[in-house]
Amino acid sequence: MKITAAIESWPIARPFTTARGTKQTAHVVVATVTDGNVEGQGECVPYPRYGDRPADVAATINDFQGPFDRRELLDALPAGPVRNAIDCALWDLEAKRSGQPAWKLAGVSRPVEIPTAFTLPLDSPSAMGQQATVERWRPLLKVKLGSDDVAADIERLRMVRTQAPGVGLIVDANEGWNMAALAEFAPVAAALGVELIEQPLPEGDDQDLAGFQSPVPLAADESILDGSNLPALATWCQIVNIKLDKTGGLTRALALADEARELDLGIMVGCMVATSLSMAPALLLAGRAQVVDLDGPDLLAADREPGLLYASGCVSYSEAVWG
Repeated sequence: MKITAAIESWPIARPFTTARGTKQTAHVVVATVTDGNVEGQGECVPYPRYGDRPADVAATINDFQGPFDRRELLDALPAGPVRNAIDCALWDLEAKRSGQPAWKLAGVSRPVEIPTAFTLPLDSPSAMGQQATVERWRPLLKVKLGSDDVAADIERLRMVRTQAPGVGLIVDANEGWNMAALAEFAPVAAALGVELIEQPLPEGDDQDLAGFQSPVPLAADESILDGSNLPALATWCQIVNIKLDKTGGLTRALALADEARELDLGIMVGCMVATSLSMAPALLLAGRAQVVDLDGPDLLAADREPGLLYASGCVSYSEAVWG
């Protein structure tokens, strides 16, 4: 078995701004594993929030000597983008060698026409209202907020709701608020029909949320990595956002979804801005999720070919992409 890694850069259609900053290019690392006859691929997104850099991730993958077994990989490497790329490449390889699609190997139904959120980047209230006008045909919009001015965030949300009155809304603060801001924002969000507030406080301040009676369900994103802290998260959130780049691959993500359900936690499957090669394995979690947020390719200027099918606010799986 041999594995190699390559860094790719994909332009984003428009500047993608969150409470953490602005990016215009998605930098991904693609791992390719081969047995000499068949090869599998997996894509990951090194995320600066967790100290990951594309060059370091690619170097670690290129130096990887095994094991080339998905279950042994869980003990051999820590959770994160390196393990994700290798794990997904091994799933793809297994599917091609066995002649069985990855969704069947995972014991799930083939994902077809799954409604997905579409993200509105953080911008001025008027600009976000204009974005909402353009995208209001979609079933679900994800509104990026979390600025240091909660009054401005409330105005942003009001503008989006005014321009998209019948659309489902979720909000992502990207760790941008404190308790006072959340307490001010949450009742307004509830009145405007927001279905979910994602990661309102910095990960290190999670304990402040214990006992907070939010009128809108709260989701953990940056606070959940491999899921070892699920019991603690269950004291303040109702939903956990599972991303393969955090869990370290589909193998761990599938198990984590089961563990979350045992604690009566809802599941959101999310993504970084990346191509369909990243989205395809994550899409196998869609049947277990209450919220699907796999719009990465929709945010790019162009996706890889072949890519997943995005139409009418939904995404459908394709074995031609992966698995």
